[in-house]
Amino acid sequence: MENKLQSQVQEDTIDLGRLARVAGRHKKEVGSVIIVSTLLAAGISFTLPKQYESTALVQTRSVGKDLGGLSSMASMMGINIGGGSSNSASPTNYIELMKSRHVLEPVIDSLEWSDEKHKPSAAGFAKSNLDIKNTKQTNLITVTAKGRTPEEAQKISQGVVDSFLAMQTYMNQQTQSLLVKFLNERIETAKKESEDADQKLAMFSKEHQIYSPDDQAKAVIEQLAAFDKAIGEMQVQQKSSQAQYDVATQKLGEQKAGTRNYSINDNSTVQSIRASIVEKEVELVGLKQKYTEKHPDVIAARRQLNELHSSLENEVNAIVSSNAATINAAQMTLLQNQAVAEAERDAAVASESAIKAQKEKKEQEIGKLPDDMMTFLQLKSDAEIKQKIYMSLVQECEQDKIQEAMQSMDIQVIDSADLPDEDKPVAPRKKLITAVGFVLGCMIAFGYSLICYKREA
Repeated sequence: MENKLQSQVQEDTIDLGRLARVAGRHKKEVGSVIIVSTLLAAGISFTLPKQYESTALVQTRSVGKDLGGLSSMASMMGINIGGGSSNSASPTNYIELMKSRHVLEPVIDSLEWSDEKHKPSAAGFAKSNLDIKNTKQTNLITVTAKGRTPEEAQKISQGVVDSFLAMQTYMNQQTQSLLVKFLNERIETAKKESEDADQKLAMFSKEHQIYSPDDQAKAVIEQLAAFDKAIGEMQVQQKSSQAQYDVATQKLGEQKAGTRNYSINDNSTVQSIRASIVEKEVELVGLKQKYTEKHPDVIAARRQLNELHSSLENEVNAIVSSNAATINAAQMTLLQNQAVAEAERDAAVASESAIKAQKEKKEQEIGKLPDDMMTFLQLKSDAEIKQKIYMSLVQECEQDKIQEAMQSMDIQVIDSADLPDEDKPVAPRKKLITAVGFVLGCMIAFGYSLICYKREA
């Protein structure tokens, strides 16, 4: 039994020295295999079509206003209503958009193809001809394209960037057009309300012969001015946020009620932040009755209010993201924009109610004025608020029209696509292919030698 096991072990053990002698006796065959394999690989490397790479560098940036933001209104009112940042500006979203059919099909159509049947799909073209990467922790994106000639590689790389910019311009202008449309509807309503308020004031003044309030009334007007301004701002914010909401809703189409499924208004964190916003708005009105806008307390309160709006936006975006993780990035962004606009509108409604309640308390405190004078002041206050809303919406709409007319790009080109050196193709890599052929030949030669070794055993 032992002898049988020893014999089996000897059969399974390869004598490397004997194997080398066997290979030496068949050196012509072994050498021929290695040489042929190496030459064949070298020949293939020279027959393979050349490939060139061209790279363009772009930088993502925030522009104008997104569906979830009201930057111009914030600038005009001196407040932050949220939405200043957008997930749509994520480099990952841009990379996926650059690989979309809308971007790549014009580039594919611009290239020469021997047969329409050989024309690749957008997905296939992106996989074989494009390498789009984001440098980590930066807002830079490199678009590397492969082509059969230096000119073709440059054309593809630059074409992808240009096509993407054209798409973004169209989408931004379309969004602005929708926003202008919805704002125009609200402007007509605000204009009518303003004219009605002015007419009521004029009729009352004529009927009661009250045209200019006395000194006591002027003091009351000054005390109530901060309330009136704040109420006007809240109503403008409501109308603007509603316009933003309507734009997102229209773009979502059949999913227009999607955000309601997430019960955002019932979320305890959202309710807490909204309550803090209302409290801070009321506090800010009280401070502005005492101090100017440049007072440290007013500046601090406004900064805290801005932070609360940012927290509200972030929380709403997180809720939508966690509940809608399976949808695509574009729909996710629209849902987030819709939800943020709705949350900001509701916060403005709650703030307006709280400020009106404070105003009513103040009016009761100064209720010693004659009834006619109080009615006059109320009508005058209402007229001023309606006029402020109308003028603010007009300014907002004009800002959007300017934005629409501009070529609003979400990315800017840092380095245009370069023209590769014709003498330096990136493929085929001749030395590497030849080396692979040599290694493969050695492996085949070893296998052949091993077979001969077994036969002579």
